[in-house]
Amino acid sequence: MKLYQTYASPFPTRVRLILYAKGIEAEIIEPPGFHASTESKGEYLKVNPIGRVPTLVLDDGRALPESEVICEYLEDAFPGPSLRPADPWERARMRLITRICDFYLVMAMVPLFNLSARSRRHWDRQVVEAATGKVAEALAYLETYIGEQGFAVGEALSWADGAIAPQLVLASEWIPDLFGTPDPLPALPKLAAYWRAIQSDPIVARLVAETRAAIAEQQAAAKALARAGT
Repeated sequence: MKLYQTYASPFPTRVRLILYAKGIEAEIIEPPGFHASTESKGEYLKVNPIGRVPTLVLDDGRALPESEVICEYLEDAFPGPSLRPADPWERARMRLITRICDFYLVMAMVPLFNLSARSRRHWDRQVVEAATGKVAEALAYLETYIGEQGFAVGEALSWADGAIAPQLVLASEWIPDLFGTPDPLPALPKLAAYWRAIQSDPIVARLVAETRAAIAEQQAAAKALARAGT
């Protein structure tokens, strides 16, 4: 089994959470052409014509794109330990949280991702302020639905924790550090408490460390490209 992904993208993180928690062996492959890169995606488009990460390739060669679909497959194919709550309402909340991350929080960050790949002299402060405002709105949605028992949902690790963890690294560390904006978490007590608690989980701690390292690497690459004028 192979997982095509990048550590800087927030989407594959929930898939890695499942792999780590279930002890599933998979070769991790980082395809070219993502983030601060001028390379072509090339052969990767033959693996996934959508051209996004992650993609799971089974031992028989079948390829499955899209993080949520991959998570569903892995849960069905490797049922124990489950990373889906047994209770239908809690399971729905898990999917709601991942949806907020994917459709509201990530999309709010897109203008900031775009700016980060450009020289600072091309940054528009109004764009930064508008985007960080949208990020704060999306985080407030998570504040409404986040669990209060140390996990995103219920009393155990789920995909939702893998969806939120990289987003909070971006929202509370990367954005403030790069753009000089305040950390939004102090205004969100439930989400801040969750973030403090969940980082004590060894699997989430591993995911957070991977995300931080990847962000640092990609930011260094982006700076190099900006200096080169590309």
